[in-house]
Amino acid sequence: MMMDTIKIAGQMDAPPIDAQIFRAAMKKVATPVTILATGHGDLRHGMTASAVCSLSDQPPMILACINRNSAILPHLRANGCFSANFLAEGQAELAQCFAGMTKIYGADRFNLGTWNTLATGAPVLGDALSVFDCRLECEYDSPTHAVLVGRVEAIVKEGTTRALVYASGQFGFPAPI
Repeated sequence: MMMDTIKIAGQMDAPPIDAQIFRAAMKKVATPVTILATGHGDLRHGMTASAVCSLSDQPPMILACINRNSAILPHLRANGCFSANFLAEGQAELAQCFAGMTKIYGADRFNLGTWNTLATGAPVLGDALSVFDCRLECEYDSPTHAVLVGRVEAIVKEGTTRALVYASGQFGFPAPI
């Protein structure tokens, strides 16, 4: 197996990692598909995200990374809460909509699916695989992204279908192990 480029932490003379090589390598990694949502009433905002994961179970916390230029970020900060809605197989259309791949924009995206609220008041998707309703605990800045930590205040776990994942530029679902 041939390696394109490898940079070892602390190695001063290593060549910089090429962005295209990095993207190509990461594209092969399957990630869960999540809709992050915030807002109250008709003032709702959402986006599809793939950089969302658990951070801690004591206390329960979610980690989400959002591009600093994302339209949802100022609203999420102002509301101080968000939901992480992990999608199930059959929900690729929702993922595409919230990723901006359709002609549906803004709060109109919430006309797809059944949206409710839980503890924080952030919109939560009623038939998602798992939903984590979070208060914004803290935020860290990276050069390109805001790294958000949400303290989980409520959970909905359907668990009746398989998770929707994204890998190699396509939506899919994991095969049984």
